Amino acid sequence: MESQKNDFSKGPVWKCIITQAVPLTIAQLVQLLYNVVDRIYIGHMEDGSSLALTGVGLTFPIVSLIMAFSGLFGMGGVPLFSMERGAGNEEKARRIMGNSFALLLLSSVVLTAIGYVFSKPILFAFGASEDSFVYASQYLNIYLIGTICSMTTTGMNGYINAQGFPKIGMFSVIIGAIINIVLDPLFIFVFDMGVAGAALATVISQVVSAIWVLKFLFGKKVIIPLQIQSIRINKDITKDIFKLGTSNFIMSGTNCLVQVVCNSTLQGYGGDIYVGVMTVANSVREIFNLPISGIISGSQPVISFNYGAKAYTRVKSGIRFNTFIGTAYTMAAWILVVLFPEFWFGIFSDDMQMMEVGVEMLKIYFFGFVFMSFQFAGQSTFQALGDAKHAIFFSLLRKAIIVVPLTLLLPMVGFGVTGVFLAEPISNVIGGLASYITMRMTVYKKIEKGIQGE
Repeated sequence: MESQKNDFSKGPVWKCIITQAVPLTIAQLVQLLYNVVDRIYIGHMEDGSSLALTGVGLTFPIVSLIMAFSGLFGMGGVPLFSMERGAGNEEKARRIMGNSFALLLLSSVVLTAIGYVFSKPILFAFGASEDSFVYASQYLNIYLIGTICSMTTTGMNGYINAQGFPKIGMFSVIIGAIINIVLDPLFIFVFDMGVAGAALATVISQVVSAIWVLKFLFGKKVIIPLQIQSIRINKDITKDIFKLGTSNFIMSGTNCLVQVVCNSTLQGYGGDIYVGVMTVANSVREIFNLPISGIISGSQPVISFNYGAKAYTRVKSGIRFNTFIGTAYTMAAWILVVLFPEFWFGIFSDDMQMMEVGVEMLKIYFFGFVFMSFQFAGQSTFQALGDAKHAIFFSLLRKAIIVVPLTLLLPMVGFGVTGVFLAEPISNVIGGLASYITMRMTVYKKIEKGIQGE
């Protein structure tokens, strides 16, 4: 009965996606609070809040890099797992899940060690000043303790969702987020730990979330449980995970690269205050990326499952639903930022000097946000159907090939700090359209042929 309930080949496709997406979106909403609540509290500290916010912003590239490896080894295996489950190959699916977990454990240990050894030169290379480095190092030195737990939660939670347990996946995030939200003001203000307190609250919440995820995956309620003997690295499975997970890695990795380039460029042209403004802009973008990200996360196991089951008409319906919902939502989000920029900026900082320059930068940064829906629709389809080549290319195109060069070039040709914020909307238009048009001309055609053969 449980298998029937979690069979994505039954019922309307949009309903399967929404059933998955709603709890995932709630989970990601809480995950968002998990990620940004530190910045909200830090941005409203009485002494040096803008500088502290800048310092925490300097750690974003490192956090993004850790999440990049979570995506490489975790989400790189989930579509493969879903396709094998759809084809009825449960033992192969279990081995893929165990292989992912082994890779996550190994990489988390290596990344933690590298972070502690090279944190100082890395932070200065990322745009830290002598003043902001104090806050950045306080946060990072504690945050790194929880690397193994944060990677386990992020990387393995997808295997819960892929088996049709989105509510359990939702609670994986909610539990940690609530703990973080409760502990943050306690550690930051009551115990007067400041930035270090925010990091400690995050680590504690990550530990609890990881325990929850592993307890469920090793338990009896899951359809394909994780087993000790399956936690091993297999060369062929690892190669397949790398191929498909590389797009996730590049998406997060290029975010890391962009943050580094943006922070260092802004430090050179505007100083700490503009690095703080970019921290706020990125935080607001995380808020608005949330619902569309929830839809995409909910649709991927459904599309992958039906592709593995050769139900091509349902695959096409899923892609069409993603595109429509994504376009409507991102247009609405763009309008909200244009109409109420002071509100969104004020969530993260009440520093009037920062807000004075930041509001206009925020409107520039979000210009053309609607085109992100095409990036999401195209990118997620490539990934769900196992088209690693295109998924990797379009991950690179928008950030590494468009944003990074523009971030360096535009300030040099007269745009100054404004040029750094202009790079994002330009990449949204070019990268989004290129990804979606290519998906329609390649993968979509293969699906059409499959429909004709059904």
